[in-house]
Amino acid sequence: MMLSIVMYVPPHPPQDSDICGEHRESGILRHGFFASSLLQDSGLTEIGADTRERHKGPQDSASNSSTAVGFDERMLLHSEVQMKSHPHPERPDRIRAIAASLATAGIFPGRCYPISAREITREELQMVHSLDHIEAVDHTSHMFSSYFTPDTYANEHSAHAARLAAGLCADLTKEIVSGRAKNGFALVRPPGHHAGVRQAMGFCLHNNAAAAALAAQASGAKKVLIVDWDVHHGNGTQEIFDQNKSVLYMSLHRHEGGKFYPGTGAADEVGSMGAEGYCVNVPWSRGGVGDNDYIFAFQHVVLPIASEFAPDFTIISAGFDAARGDPLGCCDVTPAGYAKMTHMLTDLSGGKLLVILEGGYNLRSISSSATAVIKVLLGESPGCELDNTLPSRSGLQTVLEVLQIQNKYWPALGSSLTKFQSQCSMYTIQNKKKQIKKRRRAMAPIWWKGGRKTLLYRLLNGHFHLKRRCL
Repeated sequence: MMLSIVMYVPPHPPQDSDICGEHRESGILRHGFFASSLLQDSGLTEIGADTRERHKGPQDSASNSSTAVGFDERMLLHSEVQMKSHPHPERPDRIRAIAASLATAGIFPGRCYPISAREITREELQMVHSLDHIEAVDHTSHMFSSYFTPDTYANEHSAHAARLAAGLCADLTKEIVSGRAKNGFALVRPPGHHAGVRQAMGFCLHNNAAAAALAAQASGAKKVLIVDWDVHHGNGTQEIFDQNKSVLYMSLHRHEGGKFYPGTGAADEVGSMGAEGYCVNVPWSRGGVGDNDYIFAFQHVVLPIASEFAPDFTIISAGFDAARGDPLGCCDVTPAGYAKMTHMLTDLSGGKLLVILEGGYNLRSISSSATAVIKVLLGESPGCELDNTLPSRSGLQTVLEVLQIQNKYWPALGSSLTKFQSQCSMYTIQNKKKQIKKRRRAMAPIWWKGGRKTLLYRLLNGHFHLKRRCL
């Protein structure tokens, strides 16, 4: 049996941020992502007890007006064994923090109902991954510590945790497609969107979103939409469905011309072998991308294409590493931004929507972002503060590039592309005026805005125009 496991035990283990080519110095990394596991135990205990109580009998509480949540404490056992100066970003505290946040908000347990966890079967996994890959992951259950790549670890519990995560995603999908649940949130780890047909990488072992998509089709959904807003491109998900016209994969991610991990996901990667157009990549050219750019891309790319595709089931690969404060993503999406994007997708596929946790490594950011998303699943409004947004210049250029490439595959884009191009100059001018105004404000100290120096302040900021008198 050929195993793809690479035993990598460096004498001086590289830092996770170094591996991905991202920022090396991070106060968040040094200080443990703001949170202690001890602070979250009460929330987990409450959730675990409630889940066990609810699973003693049939799930009578489930109904088509409910939001289902998939969570199991055994996924916490997947952790890096090797002691390092900085904790691994993908660690048990991630889902522990989210679970505690949901418990504090009275959302789960409370307003959502849990589903029983089961391990995904080998037959189900073989629809996603090669047999060699499945056996390689399973083989880690006999090892105290192993590495698939320098940053993708496994211990003796990792294979079990990965099968539980994929199984929960598949079963949540069946709950939603059948109508027993309105929608769902998979609070799972390890994440999955980097796991390809034959390889584990990027902290991912099995591809949870792919398992959910195929479970949806097995349950009767003909067309499945996957929207991946993790800051890293989901190269594994793209590979799995690259030649599949029944699954539309759309990813918004930091790319920087291929310099940002994993380097894939350029705008011209559109699918292959007759499935061109069923892969849509929105590759940001820089860090710091925030709500305005994401929502603008949703309005002009994601929603028009998704509406034309008309999916029967929608999956969000919800990485929260584009969130403000994340040490790896270094972007600026807020909980309100994630809530708005979720709300924009709820009208697709009759509301049949599953949100699957992917990345996100600042415990405060992922907790608040995940909570905001689940509130939208429960029917709460995301608010209107992001309704009128303007993109950055680089965001505008990225969206225009994607529209020009995808226009040939999606007629819905054709009618708006010309109008969009004519509006580009307007957006650019408005942003330029905003930047000029901002610079003018910064020209003088704050105390110049009042008192004796008000006149000088106004002169510097162009409030008055001096006319020379001709003699």
